[in-house]
This record gives sequence, structure tokens and C-alpha cells, in this order.
Amino acid sequence: MYIHVYNIAKQKHKNKTRMKQVFFALFSLVTLVASAQTKWNVDASHSNVKFTVSHLVVSEVEGNFKVYNGSIVSPNADFQGATINFAVDVTSINTDNEGRDKHLKGDDFFNAEKFPQMTFKSVSFKKVKGNEYELIGDLTIRDVTKRVKFKVTYGGTVKDPWGNTKAGFKAVTTIDRLAYGLKWNTLTEAGGAVVGKDVEIRLNLEFGQAKG
Repeated sequence: MYIHVYNIAKQKHKNKTRMKQVFFALFSLVTLVASAQTKWNVDASHSNVKFTVSHLVVSEVEGNFKVYNGSIVSPNADFQGATINFAVDVTSINTDNEGRDKHLKGDDFFNAEKFPQMTFKSVSFKKVKGNEYELIGDLTIRDVTKRVKFKVTYGGTVKDPWGNTKAGFKAVTTIDRLAYGLKWNTLTEAGGAVVGKDVEIRLNLEFGQAKG
């Protein structure tokens, strides 16, 4: 009887020890993965977010957003498999025309009062070849979310004169504004759209590696 109880107690002790070992191994693995990841924040003073849309069929109008923020969390030095989040303050739209900017902020377009931000959340970021990448994610404008694909050029990583590590990217995509509820339009005498439906989005972004 005594031996049986002793063996049970011994087995319980072994099980507890094994569980502790498994827990410690899992904790070490999670810590290792977390430490391998790097976070990067957009440096807005060295970046820009621009768009281009056709006007009267024969020309183009450019604009930009002055206020935005974004981050990258990457498990690799070459950023493959990184998670990217970005947000743009719609009220900061600028096309060098006060009346047009006011119209764009209204319900014919962004309805900035009700939907002050447009956001992007990545679902994949992979290398195509060399410094060319493909970024796929969900873009939300107003209350509409659609999947988009960006063509990305990775400019490289470098240390600035103050010891900060910086990385540069260019990203380009084209969206159908009508699909996002940016619905205003009228026609020219020839029947063409005053404002085109396709909008090219171009981002030139510099990210700084977070410290600590």
C-alpha cells in the first residue's frame, strides 16, 4: 500500500516537472519570436501620401493627405511576411483648391465628418523579385472595406547620421472610387466624366525602427 501511494506521488511529481518544462519551452519560444520581430513607425516628415484622378478626360488632378500614421511589424530583416497598418486623416486632404477640398470632405465624396479616417490593414506582404514586393490588404473608405493590391518597391535600410535605422518604400495601387461610395459625378458635353472613377494612390514612405 505504501509503495503504491509512493509511486502515485512520484508520478504526479514527474508530471508537474514535465508540465513546467513544456511551459518554460513554450514561453522561451514565444519570447524568442517576439524578440526577433522589429517594429517600424512612419516618419511623416520624410513621407507623402498622394493621389491622381482624371479631370474632363483630358487631364489629371493631383492631391495629397497631410496627416497620416502607419506601422510595420516584421519578423525578417527583408520585411517579408511583415504586418502593415496605416491610417489617413481624411480632413487633411489637400488639392490646392479650398472649394474643391471642402467638396471632397462632404458627403458627395468622403463625408469626413462621419468617416474621419480611411484605414488599411495588410493580410500579406511578400517578395516578388529583387526589391519588388506585393502588398495585399483591406482598405476601408467611408463604411466600405475592399481588398486591394499594392505594387511595392523596397528602397533599402540605412542608418541616418543620428544613429536611427530607416527603411524606405514606394507603394502604388489604383482603386475605383465609386465602389467606395465616393459617388459624385457629372458629364461633359461630349459625354465624358468630369471626374474619373479610377484613382491612383501613390505612397512614398520612410519608416524608422522603434527603439527599446
